[in-house]
Amino acid sequence: MLFLCYPKCSTCQKARRWLDERGLAYDVRDIKTDNPTADELRDWHRKSGLPLKRFFNTSGLQYKALGLKDRLPVMTEEEQYALLATDGMLVKRPLLLDGETVLVGFREAQWAEALQP
Repeated sequence: MLFLCYPKCSTCQKARRWLDERGLAYDVRDIKTDNPTADELRDWHRKSGLPLKRFFNTSGLQYKALGLKDRLPVMTEEEQYALLATDGMLVKRPLLLDGETVLVGFREAQWAEALQP
């Protein structure tokens, strides 16, 4: 599994503890210093089945500073992937990737269901 997170984020820390408590093995990638590429985001979005907007950190400072609430609806998907790839802090976190499973944000019940043996 690949765990993309921002180490200083309390939700990411909570998700990491959750994984550790269950003895689940994962590799960590800092979303700020090694932000996802547009190709990775395109692939994860496709696998997730979620609306692309769910991949944006809508409560983040960058999202608000760039006025994305109003801009996203008129942007193409390709423009959105390109924008997300410019700054890992625009991406909703944590992301957990396990084969075809893509979890965006930490919801304990959702993670438990998706990761049950």
